[in-house]
Amino acid sequence: MDEHGEQETTRQRSPLRRAGKLLLTLTLIALAFAGLAAGAVVVLSDRLAGQVERFPGVFSELDPEQRPPQTPMMTFLLVGTDSRAGQPTTGAAAPGTEFTPGSQRSDVVMLAQVSADGSHAGVVSLPRDSWVDVPGHGTTKLNAAYSLGGPGLLVHTVESLTKIRVDHFAVIDFSGFRALTDAVGGINVNVASPATTEGFRFHAGPNHLDGPAALAYVRQRKNLPGGDLTRVQRQQSALRALLESAVSGGMLSDPLRTYRFLDTLTHWVSVDDTLTNSALRSLALDLRSLRPGNITFLTAPVSGLGQEDGQSVVYLDSRRAPRLWRALAAGNLEHYVRQFPDSRLGSSTR
Repeated sequence: MDEHGEQETTRQRSPLRRAGKLLLTLTLIALAFAGLAAGAVVVLSDRLAGQVERFPGVFSELDPEQRPPQTPMMTFLLVGTDSRAGQPTTGAAAPGTEFTPGSQRSDVVMLAQVSADGSHAGVVSLPRDSWVDVPGHGTTKLNAAYSLGGPGLLVHTVESLTKIRVDHFAVIDFSGFRALTDAVGGINVNVASPATTEGFRFHAGPNHLDGPAALAYVRQRKNLPGGDLTRVQRQQSALRALLESAVSGGMLSDPLRTYRFLDTLTHWVSVDDTLTNSALRSLALDLRSLRPGNITFLTAPVSGLGQEDGQSVVYLDSRRAPRLWRALAAGNLEHYVRQFPDSRLGSSTR
């Protein structure tokens, strides 16, 4: 149980495929990097995409009149849940059917936006402990929105905060990230200073991590110099490394290895039910021109850390954050990065 009294429970499998998207979207990007033939994309859509759990009604309770306007860009709300349970809590392998208030924690919250022409993408992390207004629940931590009202309330909260319209929603359990890391043969991350957690030691400099080590790396909370902010950087670094491993290792040029990887992926993720198989195929085709160097990773600007009601919280910068949201809404993230170059994810993390 965490600070919000959130209990971790398992979920029953359902013919309706539940919500999620984080690594699914990034893997579709990776497919685009590899320049796979359209036939492979069709296989993904019609066979493997059929295995993806869909979460029903994510956007059904949102008032269309109060939502931010649609833009030519496509924006995804990506969520990672950190369950310590032995069983998966997302994807087709999860034994759950419906969202149960208080049963899930959103430990990773990211906005991922793809440009209209599919050539650029930006991924902005929002710290889970951000102190924000949650509609109907007052001011509390960002991850409380998911716990209290599921994906619909989290989408409403993020749209209210950023004034950016969310087109799709997605979730993956951290254990799915571990499985995907092993599927690509491990990931390479740069660590600025030595660290130890859960029996794993990370030395300063390049580290090659298998699935269990990568999970410990992104999960560590204690003894990090920047606390939750350093953890956010680690999560971004690991996701970037996962993409790079899939592409540079040649896995996506080998049809059999690609299929096995996607088979693993589609059993662990959940997406909103507006992402049909044909929509997933269209997404993959739209991302054909995207390249790894054209994905910008950064974190919402923070003014400081503090305590609220006995909880450690993160305060978003009330002056810089609106500038970031305006740049993202306009599809001009690079303009913001040029103004604040230190906001971009660096080559190494602590």
